[in-house]
Amino acid sequence: MQITSTAISLNVDDVTASASFLARHFGYEEVMAAEGFASLAHSGGPQVIFLRRGLEVLPQGFRDQHAAGQILAFTVADLPGEYERLRAEGAPITMELREEPWGERLFQVTDPNGVIIQLVDWAGEAGNDNATTTTNEQTATAADGHQVIQVRGARENNLADLSLDIPKRRLTVFTGVSGSGKSSLVFGTIAAESQRMINETYTAFIQSFMPSLGRPDVDGLHNLSAAIVVDQERMGANSRSTVGTATDAYTMLRIIFSRIGAPHIGTSTAFSFNTPDGMCPHCEGAGQVSDIDVDQIVDRELSLNEGAITAPGFAVDSWYWQVMANSGFYSPDTKLKDFTGQEWADFLHKPAVKVKVGSANNTYEGLITKIQRTYLSKDRESMQSHIRAFVDRAVVFADCPGCGGTRLSAAALSSRIDGVNIAECSAMQISDLAAFVRRIDDPGVAPLLANLRGLLDSLVEIGLGYLSLDRSSATLSGGEAQRVKMVRHLGSSLTDITYVFDEPTTGLHPHDIQRMNDLLLRLRDKGNTVLVVEHKPEVIAIADHVVDLGPGAGTAGGQLCYSGDVAGLRASGTLTGNHLEHRARLRESVRTPRGQLSVKDADLHNLKDVSVDVPLGVLAVVTGVAGSGKSSLIHGYLAGRDGVVVADQSPIRGSRRSNPATYTGLLNPIRTAFAKANGVKAALFSANSEGACPNCNGLGLVYTDLAMMAGVASVCEQCEGKRFTPEVLTYLLRGKNISEVLDMPVTEAHAFLPTGQAGAILGRLADVGLGYLRLGQPLNTLSGGERQRLKLAINMAEKSSTYILDEPTTGLHMADVDKLLALLDRLVDDGNSVIVIEHHQAVMAHADWLIDIGPGGGHDGGRVVFEGTPATLVAEADTLTARHLRAYVGA
Repeated sequence: MQITSTAISLNVDDVTASASFLARHFGYEEVMAAEGFASLAHSGGPQVIFLRRGLEVLPQGFRDQHAAGQILAFTVADLPGEYERLRAEGAPITMELREEPWGERLFQVTDPNGVIIQLVDWAGEAGNDNATTTTNEQTATAADGHQVIQVRGARENNLADLSLDIPKRRLTVFTGVSGSGKSSLVFGTIAAESQRMINETYTAFIQSFMPSLGRPDVDGLHNLSAAIVVDQERMGANSRSTVGTATDAYTMLRIIFSRIGAPHIGTSTAFSFNTPDGMCPHCEGAGQVSDIDVDQIVDRELSLNEGAITAPGFAVDSWYWQVMANSGFYSPDTKLKDFTGQEWADFLHKPAVKVKVGSANNTYEGLITKIQRTYLSKDRESMQSHIRAFVDRAVVFADCPGCGGTRLSAAALSSRIDGVNIAECSAMQISDLAAFVRRIDDPGVAPLLANLRGLLDSLVEIGLGYLSLDRSSATLSGGEAQRVKMVRHLGSSLTDITYVFDEPTTGLHPHDIQRMNDLLLRLRDKGNTVLVVEHKPEVIAIADHVVDLGPGAGTAGGQLCYSGDVAGLRASGTLTGNHLEHRARLRESVRTPRGQLSVKDADLHNLKDVSVDVPLGVLAVVTGVAGSGKSSLIHGYLAGRDGVVVADQSPIRGSRRSNPATYTGLLNPIRTAFAKANGVKAALFSANSEGACPNCNGLGLVYTDLAMMAGVASVCEQCEGKRFTPEVLTYLLRGKNISEVLDMPVTEAHAFLPTGQAGAILGRLADVGLGYLRLGQPLNTLSGGERQRLKLAINMAEKSSTYILDEPTTGLHMADVDKLLALLDRLVDDGNSVIVIEHHQAVMAHADWLIDIGPGGGHDGGRVVFEGTPATLVAEADTLTARHLRAYVGA
């Protein structure tokens, strides 16, 4: 079944679609629908029942009513006769029956709105019931019945016993406000169950290496296919992972160089910076070496006893401080500036040796030797925040002098193709590398060249042509990471797969959204089911089917508001339907700047000596296509300045115990209020302290290690998931215990705690659009947009700041974008400055000042192509941003 805004095409078994067509266009009222069965009522005639097969499947009661003329029952193949009857009664429809050259018979009906119902493989003529039924029974097979994914009774998170059918081999977009249940349905229910069932086909030994997936809370899921989730999770913090290694492009390049590079130096491993054969021996393939600023780790004016070592982990009387102080290599009472040359060398650089401290033998290492081994051997992104801050302060990273930052051995760098070595290829912008590879013509590697060309062209097509293969995976944004993962599937030979996407247009300029749409349609046209969670009207418009959840967020959501085509969504009256054509207007009067942040001669990454003044006291929006240099300019030159607060989408580090209440500091006033009301200690009301359930240690879940089997998380039987001891749960605050308060959404909690510090924090959380979040919801379940808004809520407590926001509309419904604009206005009106990196036209139109970076991405960008008001951009400029904003506001 294919449903678009202009046509409905279905085979003889698509009962529900036929019923829906009649209901929508000819005054029928749908009474009941199930697989292979639909019941309609009409004020001017008998009840209509659609059946997949002949009348013999009717229950006896229906047969009696049918015989009495109270029920008109027919199969889909009987529809030509029914439509002929409707036309005879004056229905404004036209009909056509034709036979295609390849043998397919089509029966086509067109209504006044231009909507077409087209029955494919219709056999027989209208009125010939026996021939029709016989033909259908001969050609229909059981396999033809699996045309929809059936979801029955879904209750994951806030889903309200949701049941719906999702067409297979179609593009379905899931819409609704943030927190309405879209991700719970698509990711937490459909994709999770598909992946769990696939994992269960492996042996217990293999499953022990896989993530443990719980069974979703759903009554039934039918007709699932294998699901591939292409989400926005960062691609890992391993510094050895690059765009080239993540996409296999670098692997192909290595093989090509090993075959036709001159001089020939060996197999493809000789070009790998992750193997001893190809890595630079000096930096071991890292590309960078570190040097420690000694004055950042010690105070030369002090002795060890006075706390001369300022690095974390070396406080006076700590274990390793005692090893150093009692090593005998120097006196702990001598100031560091008075150390002899030998003492200084032993203090900083001595390799590991055994020393006797008291009665114990311990290993002594010089301070820098110890720091390099314990801190610098770890990847920066995996460090704890205070260690990472220390490393950023004390360690200077520079390109390796041995390889010049290329990571490779001298032999690998000596081999060339057309005068270019593999490191130079990896450093090229992908669009340039694609052109270089097209110039290589060697029959010996022709198949590999074809594959590499296709992969590079896909990366360009998907809007990542500005990246290079040597770009570290950890530096990619969520949207970039998702598109890199997507490339791997475009050339796949697999079909009948369910692909699940989480806002694939995140980070894309309006200019690039059409290309993303084309890629989604390509995946669908290969016979795959494509499920997309998305808010952008441009993506909703191409959907074959739309599922709108709501009507609100959290406990006010989780219900099916609409399921059908895009035309029906526009007329549905739902929040999403009403906002599909909604447009923000250009700001009529702009605010006057109160100052500026100046950037001079910026040349980070692709910036070309950019000098620009960013106005203060206004809403300034920085725009430009992906890769144009927006983030390089703002994060690279403004983020570290005094009074500048950055609220980005980076992950919030914390354990599974962390939640919005602990992260925002909200738990402290809540605990204090409970303690005061009950005359007990505040520590009782912390799940990490005295009040924690002893069985689960305050987690609410018990994690069972099943050795070779995957671990299982089960609700704690003692506290029933409430995390606290029974005694603590007897203490109430206005009729609620601590577990019930932590289970409240922000909006409900704000009504419960409207004043004081708690009321202020909850008010800010509601202001940034997080009213649906539960106070005790684990932080690792939040999306990138939710993380950013959570950080913004915390920072809003500071006055007279300059806020930098990076795509704050990520994850926001169209209706919520208006609320975000009102919040940004309030921040500016309160005396703050707001600088927003954004692609959403509504934010651009609402700005006081626009800075457009471009004109393209990568080396085609890096310049300021416009500075001024949105009205001036629309009226006078000819940049890509100007064209799309002009179309958006209808100018």
